[in-house]
Amino acid sequence: MADTATTLPPAHRAPRFDVRTILTRYGAWIALVLLILVNLAITPNFATWQTLNVNLTQVCAIVIVGVGMTLVIATGGIDLSVGALMAIAGALAPLIFLGKLFPLPHPAIGIALAFILPVLAAAALGWFNGWLVTRLRIQPIIATLVLFIAGRGIAQVFTNGNLQVFNLPSFQFIGLGRVFGIPFQAILMIFIVATAAWMLRRTVFGRQILAIGGNEKAARLSGIPVASVKKRVYLISGFLSGIAGLIVIARNSAADANLVGLGMELDAIAAVAVGGTLLTGGRATIIGTLVGALIIQLVRYTLLANGVPDAAALVAKAAIIVLAVWLQRQSYR
Repeated sequence: MADTATTLPPAHRAPRFDVRTILTRYGAWIALVLLILVNLAITPNFATWQTLNVNLTQVCAIVIVGVGMTLVIATGGIDLSVGALMAIAGALAPLIFLGKLFPLPHPAIGIALAFILPVLAAAALGWFNGWLVTRLRIQPIIATLVLFIAGRGIAQVFTNGNLQVFNLPSFQFIGLGRVFGIPFQAILMIFIVATAAWMLRRTVFGRQILAIGGNEKAARLSGIPVASVKKRVYLISGFLSGIAGLIVIARNSAADANLVGLGMELDAIAAVAVGGTLLTGGRATIIGTLVGALIIQLVRYTLLANGVPDAAALVAKAAIIVLAVWLQRQSYR
């Protein structure tokens, strides 16, 4: 009688609950939910439309700039010039619709040009950053440092260092207008986030961005036009910075080249890091950047609303960034 052997199917093990994996994947969402619950418990008048509007209007510019920063970081780069580009766009717009830059045949034309030309100028300067990175082979942090230093000076030259105050509802709609009670800038922010998230996941251009950030040499060998993709990414970052600059000056009813966009590059990088985008490139999440910006804004609001000095909010922001980067390292390992 021949020997027979039976093979039993391997027993299925129940998936192990790994706290570190959960925190790595969903840490930003968990932190956002916890912040909301803490504020509901301790912050007076948190669950009101006024509080929601305040936080939305404070976070919109950060998210819009953060979307462009996410795309740049996804390629393995960084953009330190976003705040300066906001200042340039914010300085140009009042000069245009007030007729100080060139004569206008009609005020409506000045308003239209004030929306178009400053954003195009910021986009062109963003493309210049990409040109420095790709053509001259300058490290992104150095290439964008050029406009970080010179950009705000350019804006101050345009305005002679003067504060430009204005009252023009048709232009200020981008920062103060409402559609069905919702701030227009929040609607614009959601549209930009949704479009960028779709582009990153569903288009060839989005896959090229991630491929370059993952392994630039392999991407080049596979036929991806690395230089062209990088230039477009920096152009998009400049374009979105220009939009954010218009929102800020419209909201403030004034353009100050010294203050518009000041420190925005740090807030945008922080939102990207907290949201889960890999800072070395190759992995990015636009929705995560939105969540990261909301977390940073809520931390600041929570501390200020409960009587904690603004300096403590900066310390808390730094601690959040350190935690986010640590979680990224755990995920990479």
